[in-house]
Amino acid sequence: MLYLIKDTDTLFSRLLAPLTPLLLLFTRLWVAWVFFNSGMIKYQSWDSTLYLFEYEYQVPLLPWRIAAYLGTATELIVPVFLVLGLLTRPMALLLFVFNIIAVVSYPLLWEKGFFDHQLWGMMLLVNVFWGAGLVSLDHLSGQARRPSRLLE
Repeated sequence: MLYLIKDTDTLFSRLLAPLTPLLLLFTRLWVAWVFFNSGMIKYQSWDSTLYLFEYEYQVPLLPWRIAAYLGTATELIVPVFLVLGLLTRPMALLLFVFNIIAVVSYPLLWEKGFFDHQLWGMMLLVNVFWGAGLVSLDHLSGQARRPSRLLE
């Protein structure tokens, strides 16, 4: 019985291995799209953004104006790194922490948007733990530094 379980797990692992890079790409693109769109909305309606940061959001430790600029910049810049798969682990971790701050800072999210933030947090953690995968600049830059096996 134990061999059946082990063999089945090995079989599934081999079958799914080629799909792992697609999963990692999917999680990066999905989260990048969500946060970048949010940043664009903040940028396009800057007066509303400033109002929300001053009166609605309760960002800890930062003055509301600095929080508005940093939050918007984070949502516009970090997703670009995720799409490219560049510095993926630190960028995904940064956006993961940013996601937590967003939930803590805006209690109204708990009623309608908390599930979405949980999903995005899990997707970000996938990239924190497993990296960007084969379809990324991280992978390409890692390959460029490794000596070719043909030269060994």
